[in-house]
Amino acid sequence: MTSPSPLLYDTYYHIYNRGNNRENIFIQERNYTHFMNLYAKYIEPITDTFAYCLLRNHFHVSLRVKSEEEIRETLNKTLKVSKKTLKVSSVNKNRVGQSSLANQNASQSRKPLGSNMLGSDYPSQQFSNFFNAYAKSINNAYDRTGSLFQHPFGRVPITTDRQFWNVIAYIHQNPQKHKFVDDFRDWKWSSYGVLLSEKPTKLNRDVVMEWFGGKQEYLDLHSQWVTDADAKWFVEDDYD
Repeated sequence: MTSPSPLLYDTYYHIYNRGNNRENIFIQERNYTHFMNLYAKYIEPITDTFAYCLLRNHFHVSLRVKSEEEIRETLNKTLKVSKKTLKVSSVNKNRVGQSSLANQNASQSRKPLGSNMLGSDYPSQQFSNFFNAYAKSINNAYDRTGSLFQHPFGRVPITTDRQFWNVIAYIHQNPQKHKFVDDFRDWKWSSYGVLLSEKPTKLNRDVVMEWFGGKQEYLDLHSQWVTDADAKWFVEDDYD
């Protein structure tokens, strides 16, 4: 892949990436958790996430980049919450601290939340910020230098129901495909079981189940192996 197009608003994607020179991007168990925490910070506000799988040297995600209007609304809500937090936290601060904090917030609030702030490359930039933040944390933790991820990251638009079903099953089947486990259902860092459970989640579980037609259909389609012929419609490279 060379010079890919920027991510488009209101578009479904299969997003994936791997370690530079095929090296592991997850060295210890805690790295998976940190990755998901950064994903929540940088990516969740701009997307609807349907499925994910994190493996030792690569990852896959199925998502929809929200519309520009939806993202603006999310940013506005975040700004309002931060203003309320500022008011509460500043009540018992000294006057110097209040003044400095208030001036900083006033400066931030003057930034427009319209097209001047977002722009066509905003979703792609958020992913870049996400990858950079994670790479920096790994470099600092393990005394390494240089790029952690392969560039550019993979992104394939999902445009049909069949692609949507298959890409989610493909993502969940990946740990078994690459022989990390004997049964993909046993892989911990996958959304397969999360989507089946009743526990609270930030994944768009209802949308996934509605798209599949229900839990039984979800189970049935996962029991059918996604072939390379099927996968070619939503993945350009396969990661070992």
